[in-house]
Amino acid sequence: MIKASRIAVLAALLASAAVIGSAGWAPAAAAEDKKIATVDGKAITESDLAAVMAEMSQQFAQLPEPARRRAALDRLIDIQILAGQADKDGLGASDEFKKRLENLRQRLLINEFVKIKVDGSVTDADVKAAYDKYVGGTTPPEETRARHILVKTKEEADAIIADIAKGGDFAKIATEKSQDPGSAKEGGDLGYFGAGEMVAEFDKAVQELKPGEFTKAPVKTQFGFHVIRVEDKRKQKVPGLDEVKDQLRQQVVQEKFSEALTELKKAAKVDIDEAALGAKK
Repeated sequence: MIKASRIAVLAALLASAAVIGSAGWAPAAAAEDKKIATVDGKAITESDLAAVMAEMSQQFAQLPEPARRRAALDRLIDIQILAGQADKDGLGASDEFKKRLENLRQRLLINEFVKIKVDGSVTDADVKAAYDKYVGGTTPPEETRARHILVKTKEEADAIIADIAKGGDFAKIATEKSQDPGSAKEGGDLGYFGAGEMVAEFDKAVQELKPGEFTKAPVKTQFGFHVIRVEDKRKQKVPGLDEVKDQLRQQVVQEKFSEALTELKKAAKVDIDEAALGAKK
């Protein structure tokens, strides 16, 4: 088991505390937030422990539950001791520190604004409307299933095309001669893919073929020369609402946040000193 050093984990924890969108350090309900320990008279509670365990879930992943709780408590004790000493040394009294503290406060307030005013306002109806707009109401794109045989030279590809034209089995020839290790053992089968997923020359050739047809001339790409056969073309399956509702909810949150910010900007009085802005040397 790979163990992170206590100092490294502590540093990561201290850094993560300032990240917008982090799990946060919000306390649980008072009745449930029992005291676990004290450091110089300051309490460490169950909610403090839970927040650290959530923040450091990857670092603590290999530890059993009791060990995770102990490790989280150790980190919190370290933080309380270090912060207490920094406070005694007057390190929080400088103007620079106060500016940084205010900056962090503003970021946390933005988190709360997004969580309560934006995310909290998103309804199931909003998500359904987004589904109808972005997914359900659109024409699904086409996808193609194709096989290919990749060789190094045009002469090899020409010979293979001649063999297939005489009735040679495409899949068998692909297994025997294709130099694409990813598909040769599957008879050259690439499965289904959408437009633009392959390199441009390959994609263009595929779009021009109908199911059952193969290229009558080698297709040159950066990988070599291809002989391509299209097996099938179909419309991509449209995902159901349940399959994409989480992504759609995030889309709605982003849209609502953008709308809210636009309206707030209209109401705000903003003065910019253009001379000062451009005065940096």
